[in-house]
Amino acid sequence: MKITLTELDPSELEEAPAATEETSNEAESTAPTRTYGPKIKLSIEVDEETFESAIDDAFKKISKEIRVPGFRQGKVPRAVLESRIGNGYARAQALEDAIPNYYADAVRTESVDVIAAPELKINGGEESGPVSFEATVEIRPVIEIEGYDKLEVTIPNPSPTDDEIQEQIDMQRGQSAELVDVDRPVATGDQVSIDISGTVDGEALPGLTAQDYLYEVGSEGIAKEVDVELQNATAGSELSFSAAHPVQENVSIDFEITVHAVKEKVLPELTDEWVDENTESETVEELREQIKTRTKMMKSFQANSALRENTAQALAELVTQTIPDSMVNGEMSDQIQQLAMRLQGQGMSIESWLQMTGQDPESFTVELREAAERSAKVDLALRAIVLKETIEASEEDLNEELERMATQFEVTIEELRHQITDHGDGLGPVKAELVKRKALEKLVAEVKLIDEDGIAVSREDLELQLPETDKDEADKKQNLDADNESKEDAE
Repeated sequence: MKITLTELDPSELEEAPAATEETSNEAESTAPTRTYGPKIKLSIEVDEETFESAIDDAFKKISKEIRVPGFRQGKVPRAVLESRIGNGYARAQALEDAIPNYYADAVRTESVDVIAAPELKINGGEESGPVSFEATVEIRPVIEIEGYDKLEVTIPNPSPTDDEIQEQIDMQRGQSAELVDVDRPVATGDQVSIDISGTVDGEALPGLTAQDYLYEVGSEGIAKEVDVELQNATAGSELSFSAAHPVQENVSIDFEITVHAVKEKVLPELTDEWVDENTESETVEELREQIKTRTKMMKSFQANSALRENTAQALAELVTQTIPDSMVNGEMSDQIQQLAMRLQGQGMSIESWLQMTGQDPESFTVELREAAERSAKVDLALRAIVLKETIEASEEDLNEELERMATQFEVTIEELRHQITDHGDGLGPVKAELVKRKALEKLVAEVKLIDEDGIAVSREDLELQLPETDKDEADKKQNLDADNESKEDAE
């Protein structure tokens, strides 16, 4: 098979047909503009001997579809079929089946980074002789970006504040809090003893009718309107109001609430004695340190997650080029497929998920397209950094990635390599993902970090540190594993 690759100048490409006179000006103004990536032309020639095997496969396929007296279906010899139907039908079938495979082989051989389906045109071989055809296809654009080495990324500050630590302590104290009746208006956090009745068109709703019900104001455990109406109410208040139904559209719930008592939470005094009796710590200082360590670990995890996401976002904002629709549509398709698979595991469809989350399909599509365009920009930007910084993937890197993929798909590395190189897009895309990952890791390690207040964040504060209890368990497990390995070696 002979392959010739030609880069096409944009001026050589056919322009979209002009609008006819019948097309209204309004239609012209609202029609979306199609954005294309650069295109190349693959000119492919297949000799007669190679194509002959495709014709033979076509005859085998045809033999399974027709019946010939004296022969079992699927076992009719080619010579018999040729004598009955000629060679033309099988040749047409061979062209239909083989050209996509020849095209795929050419793409793998030339390492063409295609982003859309090709436009195929047969130039010769439809009747006889060698086959020649052209494939015009969009490829991924190569861009240049500036300023990625000076990025400033905002992340949550990983260091817990004194107020955050005290809030955690007060949550634990709240579990031992006493409720004391108070003679004042209701405030957020108070518990109120109420009679409540919720009806729709005069009919009581299950679960919304109760006597002497103890409710925490501000929890929004019923409906946010309930919390709003209870604010500043006092013992003896009688409230009547309506609220939107949380599930059914255009349906209102009529509430009748009588406030019997307002109760305030009184937290126990924070002493060593209380800490020793009610927590795993023995002293107030020890409790503060444990909470500080755990909170810092949680905030460091959140900050590290935000670091990668916000770095990618900042990188996407450096891309000023228009992204080809084929890339955006491909990203959208991948994201929908991933979402559908996750939801399928939970026994849900995308339609039911949208309904449950209250999203309308149009808004969801807009958000999905924005995310897909951002993802495509990150892809192009990382590839630009790879080229500029000459980032490469070693053979060891490739083998580790193939081993990870083989484990994921539950196949051997040899089977995976064969599938990728002979039937997939080749190892090029795998290597591309590896070097893109390296480029992102390099960027994440070098960007300037600030918190929401513009204060610089130290990378030391991003290090995840296990609490002492968890660290002890990890050390014990590591020592146990080491002992087991020693015993196995001795045996």
